[in-house]
Amino acid sequence: MILICGEALVDLVPGEARGGELAPLHPRLGGGPYNVAIALGRLATPVGMFTRLSRDRFGVELLKRLHEAGADTTEVQVGTEPTTLAVVELDERGSARYGFHTEGTAAPLVADPGDLPPEVEALSFGTLAMVLEPGASVHERVLFRESERGRFTALDPNIRADLIEDPDAYRRRFLSWLPAVDLLKLSVEDAAWLAGSESAVESPELFEALRDWLGRGPAAVVLTRGADGMAVLTADGGIVEVAAAATSVVDTIGAGDTIQAALLCWLRSAGALSAAAVRGLSAADWTAALNFAAAAAGVTVSRQGAEPPYASEL
Repeated sequence: MILICGEALVDLVPGEARGGELAPLHPRLGGGPYNVAIALGRLATPVGMFTRLSRDRFGVELLKRLHEAGADTTEVQVGTEPTTLAVVELDERGSARYGFHTEGTAAPLVADPGDLPPEVEALSFGTLAMVLEPGASVHERVLFRESERGRFTALDPNIRADLIEDPDAYRRRFLSWLPAVDLLKLSVEDAAWLAGSESAVESPELFEALRDWLGRGPAAVVLTRGADGMAVLTADGGIVEVAAAATSVVDTIGAGDTIQAALLCWLRSAGALSAAAVRGLSAADWTAALNFAAAAAGVTVSRQGAEPPYASEL
């Protein structure tokens, strides 16, 4: 089982504005790690989630959807705090920006789960869970502990810069995680922000930063490029690139999360949930893995909200 560690929240997604009024906001169940868990379940991969939910209506629906996706909820904690919310803004290309309401909500108040069950093969971390305290320190502790115990770990920082009060401190913390990370996945925009670049574009300096991060621990670094596809930097210094899937984009909500899930699904199916196995993957292997992830993300962006595909759709 792959255990997804991080927040579950509700995205408030704008509908169509009419008569000069503000567009209505429609609640959609989400959160980066939550989307990864749902996607893995839909891809028929054994998955569980470590998070904290509210007892409110949103929390009940979040838990229900995990069950519908076939996710194990043994490590889901429940409290009386309200559900964390994200207000979504979409630009003309369907790209999403988020405004978060987190103070006093359930997600950041997650407690250390202690020893995990033996069926946990791998863990995936990312997004707000690595930022909002006190939960960020809990997730950091679990990352270090489970990596030390030999479990495969994946990280998608999924940067939400508006919530990071001290960017330099976060960047130092990010570097401290890398020796405990086996697979690092991040977007061009996230990589540029983490590298301290003022421009979210690929450059020699950006790839120098990626190679530096690769050398600090991960067995591979996957870089997502939106409509330009994705690439992986491998342990032997190689780069494998694939194009994005041809599709009509409705919005990009959950696209990166679907890629993370699809990569983990592919690695598990290939028997490659270990750092040594990832380092041993060939260029052909990576092409297959990235194309599978691109196809999955292509389905997600073709429909509204974070609605990842089922295995039968791929």
